[in-house]
Amino acid sequence: MKYVLSLFAVLLVSCGGPIYESDTSLDQLPLIPRPQSVISELGGFGYGSNLEVITDNQELADLQAFIPVESSLENSSGPLVLSLGLKHPSPEAYRLSINRREIRIQGASPAGVFRGIQTLRQILAASNSAPQQPIKVLPLGVIEDWPSVSYRGTMLDVARHFFTVDEVKRYIDQMAQYKINTLHLHLSDDQGWRIEIKAYPRLTGIGAATEVGGGSGGFYTQEDFLELQAYAAQRFIQIIPEIDMPGHTNAAIVAYPELNGNGKTVSPYTGTAVGFSTFDARNEAVYTFVNQVVKELSSLSTSPYFHLGGDESHVTSKEDYLYFVERVGQIIRTHQKTPIGWDEVAQTDLGPGSVAQFWASEKNALAAVDKKMKVLMSPAKKAYLDMQYDSLSPYGLHWAGYISVQDAYNWDPLSYVPGLDADQILGIEAPLWSETISDSSGLEYLAFPRLICVAELGWTPQSLRSWEDFNRRLTEVSYPGNKSSK
Repeated sequence: MKYVLSLFAVLLVSCGGPIYESDTSLDQLPLIPRPQSVISELGGFGYGSNLEVITDNQELADLQAFIPVESSLENSSGPLVLSLGLKHPSPEAYRLSINRREIRIQGASPAGVFRGIQTLRQILAASNSAPQQPIKVLPLGVIEDWPSVSYRGTMLDVARHFFTVDEVKRYIDQMAQYKINTLHLHLSDDQGWRIEIKAYPRLTGIGAATEVGGGSGGFYTQEDFLELQAYAAQRFIQIIPEIDMPGHTNAAIVAYPELNGNGKTVSPYTGTAVGFSTFDARNEAVYTFVNQVVKELSSLSTSPYFHLGGDESHVTSKEDYLYFVERVGQIIRTHQKTPIGWDEVAQTDLGPGSVAQFWASEKNALAAVDKKMKVLMSPAKKAYLDMQYDSLSPYGLHWAGYISVQDAYNWDPLSYVPGLDADQILGIEAPLWSETISDSSGLEYLAFPRLICVAELGWTPQSLRSWEDFNRRLTEVSYPGNKSSK
């Protein structure tokens, strides 16, 4: 019955239905990330108010919520067909074809169909209305597309400043538009603890009450985390929780002073300095605590990864640091998760398959692969979204340098570290630390359009990328934030 409807659409056109012509071609539209292959054809498809969506299973039917409804008064040229069955090694691969009779998105999985829908949304936004008629006309052609790397992410620091559930959802929606598939949440730091742990209620009762600059802080209940996770999963985005340790732990230590390892009296902290706090690596109560935190979060999280932090532990002795990270890595594996840590963890033996997130030390990145770890590319000089664009930027820092939009685009995550092979790289992630921002306005200023650069670096192979072409497309699309100030 479904495909009888498609046949009806063919007959409608052949029996004198509207014939549309597009005034542009598919390969000239400002699609971001740039697809792997675009073949243009002559003609047009009228995208009208009666567009029928045809699917062959319930999971694809659920994706109808993400398909924009054109408010024209004209009938559509035919249906939009969503289907599976595309043969491709990447589950995010899709084939989008537009002819005079139908639009068809075929995916290697539902995630692939969803990525194809995002491309369709961009095509619709870039297409013009038909002359004298209130209907969008889409150019005809075929897009074959898949990502270069499987992990394409951004990190949001909700510890320095807290972001509400609605603000995080807004960011998730923006990520999805550009085919980002991972949100790494930095849930704890010196300034605040942001996730409910039922066995340790003072973490949120005391540790969540502060943030940079003296604000009131905040935290997510476990139900909030599940809500965010489900919201992201509907957009085929995983959420990776991070509990930073043994440093960056002042908020936890204020709540539970017995965890303290620096020998000094602790108090709530609202500044931005780093490196002064540490858990006591030789105290068994610390590992009881860590085990419970990892257990509760792992029971909530559907991601295969758990981020243990591990950066800037300046007051932890080298011996204690190695002992602590390796022991926490074992705890994480006990709860069926794969450990990720900032690149300092490459000094330890976290085991094959664990991940070092390269942000500062190329030496650590190379040491990680020597230990059969994967490397996640987040070089601060290129990928840190919290760096200022220039000296006039009202938000951000510049300890790693200024990062213009061109700087954020002009590098290759698969060749950035000499000696690191592409098959040793898990993917790319753009961290957004929140010392200088506290709401969606500041977040969007720093993230966009540089997150869009990162999205293309992770999706489109270097052979198809050029700054001139990307900049042309970027100037033709709208995105969050104050575009004119960049």
